[in-house]
Amino acid sequence: MTLSDLKKEIRINQNFLCVGLDSDLNRIPAHLRKKKYPILEFNKSIIEATKNHCVAYKLNTAFYESSGSVGWEQLEATLEHIPDDKFVIADAKRGDIGNTAKHYARAFFERLNVDALTLNPYMGMDTLEPYAEYTDKTLIVLGLTSNAGSEDIEQLCAANKSPVYLQTMHRTAETVPQKRLMFVVGATHGTMMKGIRDQFPDHFFLVPGVGAQGGSADEVYDHLSNEETGILINSSRSIIFASEGEDFTVAAEKKARELSGWMASRF
Repeated sequence: MTLSDLKKEIRINQNFLCVGLDSDLNRIPAHLRKKKYPILEFNKSIIEATKNHCVAYKLNTAFYESSGSVGWEQLEATLEHIPDDKFVIADAKRGDIGNTAKHYARAFFERLNVDALTLNPYMGMDTLEPYAEYTDKTLIVLGLTSNAGSEDIEQLCAANKSPVYLQTMHRTAETVPQKRLMFVVGATHGTMMKGIRDQFPDHFFLVPGVGAQGGSADEVYDHLSNEETGILINSSRSIIFASEGEDFTVAAEKKARELSGWMASRF
């Protein structure tokens, strides 16, 4: 699915929710941990519970890589259970050059065949080039992230210049075609979000930080949406761990339904 396809799905479904499968083995319900593939069983249940209330899924690869080869197997198997009409993001935040980047691109865009991949551009624009060669894939580049540490580098200002994150976003927008580019903009930055939208009126944003990190969905919509909606709000822990008991699917469905209902009211 391309970014253009995602925009169509958002309009058709009146929904811009992405469910983050940050499937922490230590937090999934105890009865599932006895299974041979506990993360996979958990993900399958979450997908079934939420698939009617979202347009995308995002898998943070750290939660799979930390379990070694069996974790990666469960990531691959999870991808097979995501419906074809959902936009699939691998959240890996890769950022390297040359042949290394080419192999990362092959791993995610060919081997896993995800629709989009998160990328860290801070080694320079040449880190993005191997991914941009895949013209049917979307690059999701870090802009202003949701963590408090974004102040350490991203928000630094050189003399007489705008913050690093804005300079980086502008350079990226010059490098990657808009139809294949998304920026990560954290939901935790209040009115700063409006300034970003003002500078990038037509770009699409992936917005983490709503829910467990304290970001406001209302603020995100008010400051970052545009005529095409232009945003994909990601919610991970507040949905998938709405309950850590045996009723986890009921709780996840309820939370996703509430968020999707709020989104529908904005159309």
